[in-house]
Amino acid sequence: MKDFKEKLSLVPTKPGSYQMKNKDGVIIYVGKAKNLKNRLKSYFTGTVTGKTRMLVEDIDDFEYIVTSSELESLILEITLIKKYDPKYNILLKDDKSYPYIELTNEVYPRLKIVRNVKRKKNKNYLYGPYPNVSAARKTVNMINRLYPLRKCDRLKKELCLYYHINECLGYCVKDIDPDKINNMKKEIISFLKGDSSLIVEKIKDEMNKASNLMNYERALEFKNMLEDIDITLRKQKIDLNKGYNFDLVNYYNDNNYLSIEIFFIRDGLLFGRHNEIISTIDNINEEVVEYLIKFYDKVGVLPKELYVPDSLDYKLIEDYFNVKVVVPKKGKLKNLLDLAYENAKEQMDLEEETLKKDDLLRIDAINELKELLKLDKVSRMESFDNSHLFGTFYVGGMVVFDDFLPLKNEYRKYKISVDVKDDLGAMREVLYRRYYKVLMEDLVRPDLIVMDGGKLQISIAKEIISSLGLDIPIIGLVKDDKHRTSYIMNDKYEMLDVSKDSKLFLFLTRIQDEVHRYAITYHRNIKSKGMLSSVLDLAPGIGEVRKKELLKKFGSLKKIREASIDEVSSVIGKDAAEKLITYLKEI
Repeated sequence: MKDFKEKLSLVPTKPGSYQMKNKDGVIIYVGKAKNLKNRLKSYFTGTVTGKTRMLVEDIDDFEYIVTSSELESLILEITLIKKYDPKYNILLKDDKSYPYIELTNEVYPRLKIVRNVKRKKNKNYLYGPYPNVSAARKTVNMINRLYPLRKCDRLKKELCLYYHINECLGYCVKDIDPDKINNMKKEIISFLKGDSSLIVEKIKDEMNKASNLMNYERALEFKNMLEDIDITLRKQKIDLNKGYNFDLVNYYNDNNYLSIEIFFIRDGLLFGRHNEIISTIDNINEEVVEYLIKFYDKVGVLPKELYVPDSLDYKLIEDYFNVKVVVPKKGKLKNLLDLAYENAKEQMDLEEETLKKDDLLRIDAINELKELLKLDKVSRMESFDNSHLFGTFYVGGMVVFDDFLPLKNEYRKYKISVDVKDDLGAMREVLYRRYYKVLMEDLVRPDLIVMDGGKLQISIAKEIISSLGLDIPIIGLVKDDKHRTSYIMNDKYEMLDVSKDSKLFLFLTRIQDEVHRYAITYHRNIKSKGMLSSVLDLAPGIGEVRKKELLKKFGSLKKIREASIDEVSSVIGKDAAEKLITYLKEI
């Protein structure tokens, strides 16, 4: 740990934001303080543990920016966090936003699940967020079965299956009474706001009809719908007035860990809850505020009101979010706040030991890796893998880990050039593209490159890194004939003495498994989405002219596969059609 005594003596006692840097000059943490001098001194005096200790050991320098108020320092802190994405600042575990249910405000409305609600600038009806994604899907599916809403994104020219099974009114062809549509919308909106009476009656009617027709399987489906609604409403039941719409936040902290609980109250019902446990570095109250800012940025929609405990700076939160913030002192709302605290504590009690153990395992593994490779620092690791179909149609994937924690926002996918026909050629292209970009755009460089393989893969990585004038250590994870990781090789092609039972071996194989999963999943997604143009680039006998004609005629792999040989022959000729259909059967 460096001695910052002289530099700390010059820090003012004013509010502001501070930035911690590592030896490479990379910002690794951004914080704010009412008193910069006191806050910065606290890192370098006294005993620090856990994540804070890891941060302090990584600090090589710090800077600060003085502001005129605490609100200014908070805004500056969040701005810098968004710009630099520092490794020690709060990282939300789930990289996906919570879904909402959207009822579109179109002439012929649709009901669907959406996530990127902050991009929505229309006047559609939004309900949520739904922490339980399966519950949101189940609700949408149920309503779409009960109400014949429009199901297609664009109106078609003829009636589809949904019309024939009575789940659509045939908007594409039929002339529909606007009053009928408005009545459906009113009933759906009423249900999504918590009034289930109309839908319950509708389901009971449908259940009785099915039962009278001796369609007992369909009757059972409706019975299950009623039970789902009943269970959901019982879980949501709290003793509040129906007009209440707000989010309620409380937290519990213990031993460098913070458990945050958020209740979503909609129309007086407990609509859902969210919990997350994070390891802490800074002042607990300030970490809660930072978490809330990141959380609502991810969710995309702010509540109309936010209820918080009196330990938080409610005025600062109110000024930042520009929403009403309430601190309940007594009554039902204070009881609900206490319930959120109890839930936060319960989750902490369940998970704290596991979190502590995992943190200790990671720290031990990092220290073992540094000692093994004779390196002062090993934090950021980048790993690569390829996937292909029968030696063709290659794609690549890169995963990034920091202190053995995945940074999923920094994962990258690569489509490989069509003339690449082998694993090594594919890996050469991916590595060059990655580190040429790192060099040209001055991106953060890894402390270690982890290759999925032995001498050949390491040689290619060394060749690319050397050709770009970079100096990055490389290791390879070598597999045995049963495709299990057997040992580790360094960039001098030496086998390293690492026990398969060691913490280090465990974490490195996690990286290997993750990059393999990521590349395979990317390849499967391409296939499942029918990215026809990419597939046709590799098909035998298909040039640019034939590819354009196929795209124009069919538009998707699914439609080509479903077409007859004569239909495909009419576009590209019989010989080419036979070859194409044979090729598509193999992928």
